This record gives sequence, structure tokens and C-alpha cells, in this order.
Amino acid sequence: MLPSSPSRDRAAPADPEAFEVFYRRHAERVSRFVARRVTDPHTVDDLTTEIFLAAIDTAGTYKAERGGEVAWLFGIARNVVASELRRAARELHKSGRAAGRRTLDADDIARLEERIDAERAARPLLSAIAKLPKSLRAVAELVDIDGLSVADTAMALRIRVGTARVRLHRAHRRLMIESGHRPEAILKGSS
Repeated sequence: MLPSSPSRDRAAPADPEAFEVFYRRHAERVSRFVARRVTDPHTVDDLTTEIFLAAIDTAGTYKAERGGEVAWLFGIARNVVASELRRAARELHKSGRAAGRRTLDADDIARLEERIDAERAARPLLSAIAKLPKSLRAVAELVDIDGLSVADTAMALRIRVGTARVRLHRAHRRLMIESGHRPEAILKGSS
């Protein structure tokens, strides 16, 4: 589980230099988020870029009083990844899927493959969580897999903190009933 960022700064600044600082501060964490859910290095790279482009486009929606930058970015990331997974499902039978992608050099691919391998430990928990109803699954993923606080998770999902707590409790109870293990035990058992 990753610690939640205490940062409450202004998200996705319009100034290019300030945005570069913002990007460098969050790029690795966002890339790890994507690498837990996607196994193709090219797609991890593309989606990470898309997430930051969406952050630029929606910077005006960020409200520091509702949560940190990471929660806001993870809310964007969930939408971008979900959109990509829906698109990939529609395009699965079509050939030429790699067409139009920028070429990653060997170092880029090696770095992204390492990141995908590093996130492999979270996949058994993601599989267990995937069996939960959608509302419980979203909260459990953000708290147990991505390390957000309940408050930041509520912000990312645009729900009340109390609602997030109840959903997390229900998710944990169902995981215990169905697998016999708490989320932490599933993560430890897979490493």
C-alpha cells in the first residue's frame, strides 16, 4: 500500500514550468497506478500521458479543500483507464492495434516492463476486488491497492467520506467472506 500524498497545492498549473514540476512530482505514482491495471508498456506510457493531458484540460475543476492532487489525478486516471479498457474490448478483434503509436526505445520498454513487474504483487488483490460490486470495488481499489486515504478516495469518486467508509467496510467484509483473507494478507501472500 502506498502512502497518500499530503500535498494540497493547486493542481495542474497552466504555466509550463510549474506544470513540469507538477508532472515530475506525480508522474511515477500515476504510472504505477496505470501499470497495476494494464500490462502493455506502450499502453502504460500512452495512458499516463493522457492522464496528464486531461489534468491540464480540467485543472479548473480541482478544489484543494476537497482533497489532494493525487486523489484528483487518480479520479482522472480511473476514467482514462476505464475508457481505454472499454476501447480495447471493442477493438480486440481488429488487427493493427499498434498502428499509430509512438515507438518506445529499448530503455523505455525496459523501464515500463520493470514497473509492470513491480506491480505484479497487487494483481491477486485486484482479482479478488474485481469480484466485488462496482461501487465497493472502486473504493477498495483506491484505498487498498493505490494507497489513498478514505477522504481522498471519496474525492476521487465524488462521493461523501462517510459513504466511502461504509463501502470500504463492506468491501473488506466481503473479501473476508469470499477469500478468508484481509486485503493486506492477499497482498503479502502474493509477493
